[in-house]
Amino acid sequence: MFLENTINHAKQSGWMEVICGSMFSGKTEELIRRLRRAEMAGQNVEIFKPKLDVRYAAEEVVSHNQNKIRSTPVDSPNEILLLGSNCDVVGIDEAQFFDESIVEVANKLANSGIRVVIAGLDMDFMGRPFGPIPNLMATAEYVTKVHAICKRTGNLANYSMRISTSKDLVELGETESYEAVSRRVFNDEFLNK
Repeated sequence: MFLENTINHAKQSGWMEVICGSMFSGKTEELIRRLRRAEMAGQNVEIFKPKLDVRYAAEEVVSHNQNKIRSTPVDSPNEILLLGSNCDVVGIDEAQFFDESIVEVANKLANSGIRVVIAGLDMDFMGRPFGPIPNLMATAEYVTKVHAICKRTGNLANYSMRISTSKDLVELGETESYEAVSRRVFNDEFLNK
């Protein structure tokens, strides 16, 4: 899905798109797809990610199936505002790792006429809304929730269940630390412990 806001070009403003869901659901894949299409359309695109996310590459956003796009790692959302203010499209991956100021930054960019495409986990490993994502979803014009498939049940998976022993809110990891599971599995395995 490529979203184009085409109602009144003379008074065109920017907008926000949020892509959310569990781990292994294709959030980053969809972010990359949308940003590549904007690049193909000749738009000036910049992509940002939290500096702490170095799972695949320091200066690339990389999906689980190894699609990648160049990105700029940043420590704080204010850097995005500074570096992305002259773009047509700003992409932000792993937005759940930023503090709440990402909401204000994304809205300022959109208010200045920029299309802002944001991807992030909507729930943490305990099934609670994660960081700024709920507020980003509330202020976005478009929200896409993607799902993984639960390997245990074959149903849609919308929970990122931690299978490691860490209790830290943020633990960077892949299949060694997390499993995408359905509601039933999450309730049986996590909530009933």
